[in-house]
Amino acid sequence: QVQLVESGGGSVQAGGSLRLSCAAPRFTSGYTYSRHCMGWFRQAPGKEREGIAGISPGGGSTDYADSVKGRFTISRDNTKSTLYLQMNSLKPEDTAIYYCAAARPPCAVALLRTEYNYWGQGTQVTVSS
Repeated sequence: QVQLVESGGGSVQAGGSLRLSCAAPRFTSGYTYSRHCMGWFRQAPGKEREGIAGISPGGGSTDYADSVKGRFTISRDNTKSTLYLQMNSLKPEDTAIYYCAAARPPCAVALLRTEYNYWGQGTQVTVSS
């Protein structure tokens, strides 16, 4: 059906950068990858999963949570069926498991979990002070 695979997580010191990728090696939802809205979420220990970035099917529209605005950038390459999250100026409070998600069309850029239909398994990001 749909497989989303995150990569690029790891450990970094505060102020550092990481780039997460989300590949879609199997994507048979009935619609092509390029018609899906995509998003990044994260879940810290003891906290709920929160939406931090979303992007439209063509990549022309994005939205960010206030906590990451100005530091993180979401992008996508539909020719490679891959989603990215560039994370700069990382802070210890960014420590979490990061998930990518896909929303079937018709869709709008969103940061709500309920808007998404497919999820990856997550990648750990740890930021030390």
